[in-house]
Amino acid sequence: MKKITFYSIILLSIGVSSQEKLSLKTCYTLIQKNYPLAKQNDLLAKQNKLDLEIINTGKLPQFDFLIQATYQSDVTQMLISIPGTKFEAPNLDQYKTNISINQLIYAGRKIDAAADLKAAELKTKQKQIEVSLYLLKKQVNQLYFSILNLQEKKDLFSAKKSQLEAQLKEVKAGITFGIILPSSEAVLEVEILKIEQQFFEIEATKKTLIETLSKLIGREISTTIAFENPEVISDTALEITRPELDLFQLKKDQIETSENLISKQNTPQIMGFATGGLGNPGLNMLENDFKTYYWVGVKLNWEVFDWNANKKERESLLINKDIVDNEMEIFNLNTNIELNEQKSEISKIESFIKSDEDIIALREKILKTTASQLKNGVTTSSAYITELTNLYEAENNLNTHKIQLLLAKANYNVTKGN
Repeated sequence: MKKITFYSIILLSIGVSSQEKLSLKTCYTLIQKNYPLAKQNDLLAKQNKLDLEIINTGKLPQFDFLIQATYQSDVTQMLISIPGTKFEAPNLDQYKTNISINQLIYAGRKIDAAADLKAAELKTKQKQIEVSLYLLKKQVNQLYFSILNLQEKKDLFSAKKSQLEAQLKEVKAGITFGIILPSSEAVLEVEILKIEQQFFEIEATKKTLIETLSKLIGREISTTIAFENPEVISDTALEITRPELDLFQLKKDQIETSENLISKQNTPQIMGFATGGLGNPGLNMLENDFKTYYWVGVKLNWEVFDWNANKKERESLLINKDIVDNEMEIFNLNTNIELNEQKSEISKIESFIKSDEDIIALREKILKTTASQLKNGVTTSSAYITELTNLYEAENNLNTHKIQLLLAKANYNVTKGN
């Protein structure tokens, strides 16, 4: 087994030193940046900028242009005559054109409150995107550690192949001196060919996983790249820091901003206005001619009674706030349940690793004895291969459990928000 370990170290060090490396942390960073959903952050920011510009136009002068032609069935007439005075009745067809300007003077910060609500909505939507991107980390974990497991398995197969090739040389020497049966050589060669087949299978599976991960993180990944074995530390003492908690708080902030806007809906609104135009008749209805005219003024608009609509809207928002609190409670409950399950999984895998190490120690002793027997012609190559395979399987179980432990810890950290 010492030979297997030695060859593993040599092969791994040579391969990694000449290969480009990819870390789990880099995958996390790339998916946050390149996943298509991330593009919505900029789109939402642009949309919010336009919405704010639209809202703020309420502070600017509003212009209206009017052209009107009418024909009336009757007009105002003088029913009595005044000596020395002649009144001409207005025409039945009348015309006017004017331009009006309305300027908001006071609205109780209603426009600013509407802008604040849009800003709060933007923060909530962007945080929702962050949450969705964060949840992709577990998908990255599954792909990354599956590839890492295949990478470790290939290294172990390489070590096994090297061990078989070394043993094959000794068998050939034994055959030459008549100590070992000639069939032993063929048995070892067949086993080496089987390993070559397993190499092809590993590479095909690894290629598929790498292509999937490449699409997920938005970066081309070479099949020859070396995936770094990360150091994953899980601190069970830390509190939950998931982005969902920030999302719940932003939802409540948005509700409070909505309450502020609703509180200003019935605020008195003061407008200044001016109108100038040309009409036939003008402001003087008794002049049958085109005349210019204008008027200016200030008006107050105040909805003094809305059938309690404002009050009911506030009550509805309070219910929304209770719903958000309930969602947060459910989230914390489910997250803690998941964390407990993941801690149990971590403990189970750690116990498996301890058993694996004990099994490997025993398998090494058995293989050493069998190798000595084969060298002296006491046993067959088939028996040696059986024990070598048993040792390999034990080594493979250990490596798999170590990868599973890293995956479990990485998922635990994602669940907790570390």
